[in-house]
Amino acid sequence: MSTKRNISKSAGPLNLWIYCRALIRGYLLSLILFLVSGALIAFTSLGEGIISIITSIILILSVAYGAIYIAAKIGSRGWLHGAIVGLAYILILVFFSKLFISEFSFDKYVSYRILISVATGFIGGMIGINVK
Repeated sequence: MSTKRNISKSAGPLNLWIYCRALIRGYLLSLILFLVSGALIAFTSLGEGIISIITSIILILSVAYGAIYIAAKIGSRGWLHGAIVGLAYILILVFFSKLFISEFSFDKYVSYRILISVATGFIGGMIGINVK
């Protein structure tokens, strides 16, 4: 008789490796989308006024992608894991912004981005549970 237990993919309270992979996938998508949007702005007649809209769309798509990935991998409580990925994604960006940008200030715009990231992660996690 075997004494091995069935351990799911999400053994332990937080499987940090899965979270890291979800964040890396989100940041890679951001990088690709920023390169494409930069080329579009540089080589077409799109004005620089559209940059804030593009960055918001890229933020939403990247967080949603990371949240869907982690929820599909873990398989339970996708809303929670997605919200954690959304929060981690934006907090890492805030940390590096504070570190490298001397004029960076935590204002209502940053608070809005944090709220959008967590909400997008929440929804992306729910979607990820249903994607197999």
